Amino acid sequence: MTDRPTAAKRPVLRRVTLIVLAAFTAWHIFATFLWIAPASGLRQLLPGDLLRSYMVPLFGQSWSVFAPEPINGDYRLRVRAVVVQDGEEKTSAWIDATKAELAMSTHHLFPPRAAILATELASRYKGSYDDLGNGHHRIAALSYYKGADWSDRLRGDLIKQGKDPDLDAYLDVERKTTAYATQVAYAVWPGEVVRVQYEVSRQNVIPFERRNDPDAKRPKPKIVKTGWRGPIEEPGQSRSAFTETFRKGLRESGQ
Repeated sequence: MTDRPTAAKRPVLRRVTLIVLAAFTAWHIFATFLWIAPASGLRQLLPGDLLRSYMVPLFGQSWSVFAPEPINGDYRLRVRAVVVQDGEEKTSAWIDATKAELAMSTHHLFPPRAAILATELASRYKGSYDDLGNGHHRIAALSYYKGADWSDRLRGDLIKQGKDPDLDAYLDVERKTTAYATQVAYAVWPGEVVRVQYEVSRQNVIPFERRNDPDAKRPKPKIVKTGWRGPIEEPGQSRSAFTETFRKGLRESGQ
């Protein structure tokens, strides 16, 4: 008799489980459709950055991997820093963050989610940067790192240069890339980080029509180098977790 209540609960538990799974599946299909479909008013149904936060980096995809315009280039993000060691400021060598992360996904069946962060940031940064004018480019190349208000001064100078509908997108990815570079600096070099600098590049592959040409060479990369930035650490970032993951990729990439 004591087994009957437990047995009676099992169908209810199964129904609840099936409902939850069905709801999640429906949400995932809907979110994927919005992500890969051309931009439309439907995306406004989801608040804030919910769609991007869900899709990137685990489920990120786009039509650009397909014809007629497949992905035809590689993005790179390199980082260096000035750190205080033994009471003296020292400038580090450049570290290829993209190479370190790709090493974590090459020949690994279950790569960490961090394995495409640098590539994603480099792609977003280069796209947002290219959407701005030459005046904004000149300001982005300047060094802003002294004083607690350095970020506000950078924003103010960019706005003074001229209002641009794409400026907010650039400022957002600029801050995220600086925060990422700060974590790389603390993960790689001992000491207190004084400032960081990063460069983003895109290099096209050999054109498809020249794929069989033995003399064909890849075009030179197009490099965007920013000035020095002050270190940024966002709420929720973990130095220890980032360091553990990134150093593993660094070792596997041979840097």
